[in-house]
Amino acid sequence: MTARSIVFPIYRNEANIPALMQAVAGFHGRYQGDIEFVFVIDGSPDASGALLITALKDTDYDYKVIFHSRNFGSFTAIRTGLEHASGKYVAAMAADLQEPPELIVEFFSILERDATDVVFGKRAGRDDPLLTRFLSRAFWGVYRRLILPSMPSGGVDIFACNRQVLEAILSIEEPNSSLVVQLFWVGFRREFVPYHRREREHGKSAWGMGRRLRYMMDSILSFSDFPIVLTLWVGIAGCILSLVFAVITVVARLLGKIDPAGYTTLVLLIVGFGSAILAVQGILGCYLWRAVENTKSRPLRIISRIVDGTSA
Repeated sequence: MTARSIVFPIYRNEANIPALMQAVAGFHGRYQGDIEFVFVIDGSPDASGALLITALKDTDYDYKVIFHSRNFGSFTAIRTGLEHASGKYVAAMAADLQEPPELIVEFFSILERDATDVVFGKRAGRDDPLLTRFLSRAFWGVYRRLILPSMPSGGVDIFACNRQVLEAILSIEEPNSSLVVQLFWVGFRREFVPYHRREREHGKSAWGMGRRLRYMMDSILSFSDFPIVLTLWVGIAGCILSLVFAVITVVARLLGKIDPAGYTTLVLLIVGFGSAILAVQGILGCYLWRAVENTKSRPLRIISRIVDGTSA
């Protein structure tokens, strides 16, 4: 068994391959070859996979390049890498190198001392656009307060763990979930290492607003009933207010204080309650859809081919 493995999800990282290979060479030299690299090409439409294989072909690295049949998402790609990693300690980091490679070295050092079972990188700062920083702080602030208090204020993008945690994570086979929150859910001893997230030097992030919203929904709906409970209490409050409003309306009508027209009030009530009903149905639909997805027993991803450097 290799002592260490690093998993890299690859999607639209063509411009980052040279810098990534420099980081890989640094890891290989530092650990004198006692390290495995697992690259997962997550249906990337560019030449990332071909460039990576070309760069690795003449090296003596212990590596695997795994191709998904299509894009299944970065966390699914990381999970695929975890399944194929053979190291006693396994780390996962993005191929854009916004998280410094030195952080992985520190993670392995902590794990090798048996000081903890899983190590997370805790963002102490980030060189991202102002709007991105604001939205990230707002989301994780609400998430920590209402869903998972142990989550760092800046969220988690990079981690490393031992085999015990790895096997616990791989025993969870839920689609539309969050790998990061699963790492908190399984428990075990955990430690946080602060770092400054660097600015992306090459290419453009594939994490658009749609992917961010999907990640937010997966992180909340897969691990909390808070939206349902909130909907319940809002409904109860609405029933109480409606009852009070009905009593006031009847009394005022009997006293001749109400103009029979009431058009504006009627329209506002229809629009308000109609929108609330649609929102509630949407929340219930999201939970129901996730329950249905879990009963289909479809594979979480499909692998089209594997290039194994250990047998080259």
